[in-house]
Amino acid sequence: MDVKTFGVIGAGQMGNGIAQVAAMSGLQVIMSDVNDEFVRRGLENISKILGRSVDKGRMSVEEKDTVLGRIKTTVDNKDLSGADFIVEAATENEALKFELFRVLDEICGTEVILATNTSSIPIGRIAAQTKRPDKVIGMHFMNPAPLMKLVEVIPGLATSDETFGATWDLAIKFGKTPVKASDYPAFIANRVLMPMINEAIYCLYHGVGTRDDIDTVMKLGMNHPMGPLALADLIGLDTCLAIMETLYKGFSDSKYRPCPLLRQYVEAGWLGRKTGRGFYEYD
Repeated sequence: MDVKTFGVIGAGQMGNGIAQVAAMSGLQVIMSDVNDEFVRRGLENISKILGRSVDKGRMSVEEKDTVLGRIKTTVDNKDLSGADFIVEAATENEALKFELFRVLDEICGTEVILATNTSSIPIGRIAAQTKRPDKVIGMHFMNPAPLMKLVEVIPGLATSDETFGATWDLAIKFGKTPVKASDYPAFIANRVLMPMINEAIYCLYHGVGTRDDIDTVMKLGMNHPMGPLALADLIGLDTCLAIMETLYKGFSDSKYRPCPLLRQYVEAGWLGRKTGRGFYEYD
């Protein structure tokens, strides 16, 4: 499949990162979100990140302008009908994703592949919202998408070999290392990562250690580049909670029960870096 125009739904942290990756690989990109403010901030973030590359001598000003020139923004999802391949990178909310895929299924040509960047929601459930389950697949980028090399490629039960192959090839075109994951809640990355983060939150909740102690143990004792509580703040505590709830619901196993402290922080609006406060405070 020859992908020339790449669509992204969502201009937030993950969406604008994926859009940047696609534009840097030479594709025309359509990035959508629900209002002008969101798409403006998304484009500004891409420009800021590319500007750092210019400052470090990794990219010329002309190259930066060329990449930005490949990205069109919109607040009307109907504009995505011109894309050959679309990745949904909206909030980790099942009802929202279901609705988006129903809309995309109506407005896009039957040959268009509809991928989701979901962190945890089973692909088969999303595919069932469409009339093209053979062309629905998971394409899970890691955060931050421009820097992280891994992409999980997750076929649903009905995903065709052609769709899987096209998605795999596109990940390679983006300079990523694709890994195949089976369609179980949270796939590979978050099925391993999120229970570890949740257990770190339980350690804080039970007073086993302070915030800094817990992160220091994991950084110095396990050689992790970032402690689990700082990482949770980077991911977004609302996203962490959503993934843990998907695991808990999907397996009915108490080991996946979200820590009450995590839920309390989310209910208070302490979502991490994006709100200025989570387990740490941010400017």
